[in-house]
Amino acid sequence: MTKIIADSANRSRLRVILAASIGSALEWYDFFLYGTAAALVFGELFFPKSDPVVGTLLAFLTFGVGFVVRPLGGVLFGIMGDRFGRKPVLVATLLMIGVGTTLIGLLPTYAQIGYWAPALLVAMRVVQGLGAGAEYGGAVIFLVENAPPQHRGFWGSFAPLGVSIGNLLAAGAFALVTLLPREDLMTWGWRLAQPGDGSAEAASAEFLRGAWGAAG
Repeated sequence: MTKIIADSANRSRLRVILAASIGSALEWYDFFLYGTAAALVFGELFFPKSDPVVGTLLAFLTFGVGFVVRPLGGVLFGIMGDRFGRKPVLVATLLMIGVGTTLIGLLPTYAQIGYWAPALLVAMRVVQGLGAGAEYGGAVIFLVENAPPQHRGFWGSFAPLGVSIGNLLAAGAFALVTLLPREDLMTWGWRLAQPGDGSAEAASAEFLRGAWGAAG
C-alpha cells in the first residue's frame, strides 16, 4: 500500500512539472516565433509603405509591445489569481496566448485591409503579452507551491527551462517554413507555424487542469 501511494505521488509530481514546463515552453515559443517573423516577413507584409529597414524596425516595435504589457498582465492576473484561484487564471492565460498566436496567423495583410492590418497585429500582440506576463509567474508559483519543501528551488527551475525549449521550437518551426520558395513563404508559409499553436495551448491547458487536480 505504501509503495502504491508513493508511486501515485511521484506520478502526480511528474504531471505538475510537465504541465508547468510545457506551458512555459509554449509561451516562449509564441514570443520567439513572433520575433523571428518580425525579422523576416512582418515588415514587408504589414508595413510595405515604409523603407524595408524602417518596416523591419516597425515590426520589431510591435514585438516590443508584448514585453511592455507583460508586467501589467502579471499584476492584473496575479490579483485575479489571489481572488479567484490560480488554477482557472493560469489556464485562461495559456489560452489567451494560444488565441493571440492563432489569430496572428489568420490576419489579413496590409495589401488586403490597409492600416487595419498593423493595428490588429498590435492588438493581438497585446493579448499575447498580457497572457504571457501572467503565465510565466503563475507557472513558477504552481511549481514551487507543489514542490517538496527541500526541493522548491529545483522545481521552480523547470519554468525557465521552458524558455530554452520554446526558443528551440520557434527556431525549428521557422527554419522549416523558410525552406519554401520566397513567394510561398510570404503568402502562406509564414502562417503555418502560427495556427497550430492554439490547439497546443488548449491541450496544455487541459493537461494543466489534470495536473492541478492530481497535485491537489
